Amino acid sequence: MKKIVFLIYFISISSFAQLYVSPSSFVYAKNAFIFVQQDVNLDTNSNLYLRNEAQLLQGSAATSANVGAGKLSIFQEGTCNNFAYNYWCSPVGNASATVGNEPFGITMLGQPTSTTATTTAIDLPVSNRNGIANPLSIASRWIYKFLSSTNYSQWIPVFNASTINSGQGFSMKGTSGTDGTNIGETAVNNPGNAQRYDFRGKPNDGNINISLGASPNNTLTGNPYPSAIDLKKFLSTAPGIAASTGIAYFWEHDKANAINHLLVNYRGGYGAYSTAGANGTYVPATYYAYDDTGAQTISTGAGMAFQRRFSPVGQGFMMQGSGAGGTVTMTNDMRVFVKEAAANFSQFERNSGLSNTSNSGYLPAIPAVSGYDYTQVKAEDTPQIRFRTILNNIAVRITALAFDPEATDAVDFSKDAPTPSSGALDSYFVLNSKPYVISAINFDENKRIPIGFKSDTDAIMKFRVNEMINFSGVSAVYLFDKLTNNYHDVTYNDFEIPIAAGQTNDRYEVTFKKETNAILANSLDFVVSQNNTKQIMVVSNPNGLNINSVSLFDISGKLLLDKTNLGKSNSFEFSTINFSDGIYIVKVSASEKENFGQTIIIKK
Repeated sequence: MKKIVFLIYFISISSFAQLYVSPSSFVYAKNAFIFVQQDVNLDTNSNLYLRNEAQLLQGSAATSANVGAGKLSIFQEGTCNNFAYNYWCSPVGNASATVGNEPFGITMLGQPTSTTATTTAIDLPVSNRNGIANPLSIASRWIYKFLSSTNYSQWIPVFNASTINSGQGFSMKGTSGTDGTNIGETAVNNPGNAQRYDFRGKPNDGNINISLGASPNNTLTGNPYPSAIDLKKFLSTAPGIAASTGIAYFWEHDKANAINHLLVNYRGGYGAYSTAGANGTYVPATYYAYDDTGAQTISTGAGMAFQRRFSPVGQGFMMQGSGAGGTVTMTNDMRVFVKEAAANFSQFERNSGLSNTSNSGYLPAIPAVSGYDYTQVKAEDTPQIRFRTILNNIAVRITALAFDPEATDAVDFSKDAPTPSSGALDSYFVLNSKPYVISAINFDENKRIPIGFKSDTDAIMKFRVNEMINFSGVSAVYLFDKLTNNYHDVTYNDFEIPIAAGQTNDRYEVTFKKETNAILANSLDFVVSQNNTKQIMVVSNPNGLNINSVSLFDISGKLLLDKTNLGKSNSFEFSTINFSDGIYIVKVSASEKENFGQTIIIKK
């Protein structure tokens, strides 16, 4: 551990606790951390104040032995107005003489009035929908937890009850208005849509069990400690982590559209964090609209990118069960002292923007209960290619191909991230015939990565490379169409793909180079046109190439017409009178060239 800086007032040491704060006394830590190897005893009316991102680390390797009716006080700020949700996980519970962690409720939240004083938040009646910044008033109507389900109806109302166990996450809407009180933190209590909450209670510590249901049930959990945690370490090494997919999903409410409390007007979705790369890989949320039952409808846009390796105090996230589910245990070994900032790979939806600003060298020495040497970890974003798919001009999906030397081409636990939620329109990587929003591989320019598309009706997808992050291994990226044998350069260029209703999982691949053992046909070799007045498709062959075949497919890939051994004529005509209206694919094969493909529209 590095140097610990804090001020101690009226403190005495008890033989029954490694840190004992006597009645009506306090400990004050500012911009630093306190490390306690074993338990903490905060006696009656005593306080442990953690300010300016000060944090408490504890090193016991068992169930918490913390005790006392005194309270630890630590701040965290939300990012929502009174119409939108944050997901939380409390760092404290009820303070009493009972040994160990205790449940939390919103009556343990306060509005700071000075560096040490707080006013308990007003608990609004359940009939009141709107939280208020000043005086801090919380709409308990929106306090819910989610223990294990896939159904919106399974959110469990908590309201103002103290029934949120340590390690259980909860939803809470923000507040309207502002609070300009300046208590010496980095900002006032609430400059607008950034409410500061004072969590006061017994500090959570030790082994905290998180129960996960069978796949694909989700559970809302989060960081349960008054310190940051190494989320990458938790998702890859926590006891029982195999009961999950090893992926954390972060809810993001579209703040721009948080205009009322009607469920049909909600816009939001889940971003995914995987452990691929030095500091993990995060893909922003795809926003969806919802019907009045909570079911997803159309996609409406995409969220922001955040640094997620070190989860800050109070951060909540979803985990998905794998197989039969089971119990995952959060331990003190996950705890670290990391201040919240993008440059520190730690964000609670603030300072939006993907890239870590240092992106060079190695991480600094990070105080960690595990003793892990973070100075051996590169301070860089995971090398990756981010793809953007625009779905029927109304929806957006961001996916990430992450390059990790330890990854395989198969599904890697905690590195490959299953798509968190999928609407009627979607784009994804295909692994074991299932959709993934993050695919981690060991880079090789010869690899081909399957890409899938889904639509409930015939649709047009626009697919492109949106960003290459910390990666310069290739100068171009192609989308290969296995049906037409065509390569399409999608390096910062949209390529329009007609998609049939249903799933298209085995036709398209991302590649990094074209095949070089053949001469590729292009639009100068062939011109395919559709005369809908005469119901004739015309294939022009201006260079007099020897045409082996002309084939016509619907957009699902079904072969509808196949004419072979056509010769060297300059033009060929084919009747389309028996084909229904729609988008079709024409494939031309010549002896001197590789296949050429083009889409046409047939319309009566």
